[in-house]
Amino acid sequence: MESWRFACGDAAFVLRRAPSLAFMEGRPYGHATEAALIEAARAQGVTAPEVVAVLEEADGLGSGFIMRALPGTADPKVILGCDDPGALLRQIARDLARIHRLRPADVPQGVPVMDTRTAIADLKAQFIEAGGDRPIIALGLKWLEDHCPAPVEPVLNHGDYRMGNLLVEGSSLTGVLDWEIAHFGDAHEDLAFGCMAVWRFHRYDRPALGLGSIADYLAAYEAEAGVAIDPARFRFWTIYRTVWWALGCLKMAAQWRSGADRMLERVVISRRTSEQELDLLLLLEEDAPQAEQARPLEPLITTCPGKGEADSGEIAMAISEWLGSLKDRLTGHDRFQLAVARNALGMISRESRCITRIEDSQLAADLLSGTASLRSDGLLARLRRDALGKLAVDIPKYPALSAARHKWTGEE
Repeated sequence: MESWRFACGDAAFVLRRAPSLAFMEGRPYGHATEAALIEAARAQGVTAPEVVAVLEEADGLGSGFIMRALPGTADPKVILGCDDPGALLRQIARDLARIHRLRPADVPQGVPVMDTRTAIADLKAQFIEAGGDRPIIALGLKWLEDHCPAPVEPVLNHGDYRMGNLLVEGSSLTGVLDWEIAHFGDAHEDLAFGCMAVWRFHRYDRPALGLGSIADYLAAYEAEAGVAIDPARFRFWTIYRTVWWALGCLKMAAQWRSGADRMLERVVISRRTSEQELDLLLLLEEDAPQAEQARPLEPLITTCPGKGEADSGEIAMAISEWLGSLKDRLTGHDRFQLAVARNALGMISRESRCITRIEDSQLAADLLSGTASLRSDGLLARLRRDALGKLAVDIPKYPALSAARHKWTGEE
């Protein structure tokens, strides 16, 4: 979605709109329903923006709505450096509990109700369509099938409640944004999603949204919601959403290949699948036998460049360095795209020096069927080695990489 900030008289507003009407095709509901959801949440005391208008066809601006602008920033780097992260975490938990008070009768028709087994089957279909050749994702899908919890009374889930979609000023929550994938389901899903490693950004050591401990986050939620959190359900949804986001990253490349969106960012995000594979393995490995958890890793298989002409990696790095010299000449989205391009070239450069066995359709199929599992001799060690090798190529600065490498190999 696009967000356009503008002034009207002395007041500031934000227009949230789709880049095209085709962009809205296949979505369970449109902007009118999303706007009504936001207003329903505001009525429950959620720190959500005020919607002042929903676009109509006669406006000539496409599909969207206008909100009154709120103070604050959504930049995780700024937010995670706030003076009182504990107080902010409690406010975030409070607002989530208020969102979860909403029931189907409180919102417009059309907001979907999630059936967990159907959702797992959909993830599995996405995996097969994407090639079905990533063993760690297959392992996660099999685990989800085997551990699917019983249904509970559905509550409104924001669906994307995490750092990056929260406005903060100082140490105060000023807005909950991006309601486009809200749905009814298990409250544990929203709680778990914000605690995924990827949404902690540079504060890997603070597992609840990069602000504090999961225990403190859940305690604040329980105090506001008046319910007890089930640790087993919390773990299930953490694993579910990690698989969900791994596949979400993976299909970015398909969108680029199809021509639906040829932005450079799409192909680069597709390589972030390896972040979720590493995180997923860290979540699942506790189910492996102790002997397998203690098994040492085999060394990564690497190749060294020759001493003659420059290889493809060196060429990519040379282009990246040249692009870096243009940084101060660009502004806005062009400056952002330059950073994305340099990240992509870095991937090419590192990949040219590292060969690992990552895609393995047969192993993935064996894991999906249960023929192979974490009890299989040496499998966990191999998956660990492959996850480290792939992420070292794709996103070497991902905070979980150094933590996993130290845990699995003892290296600092």
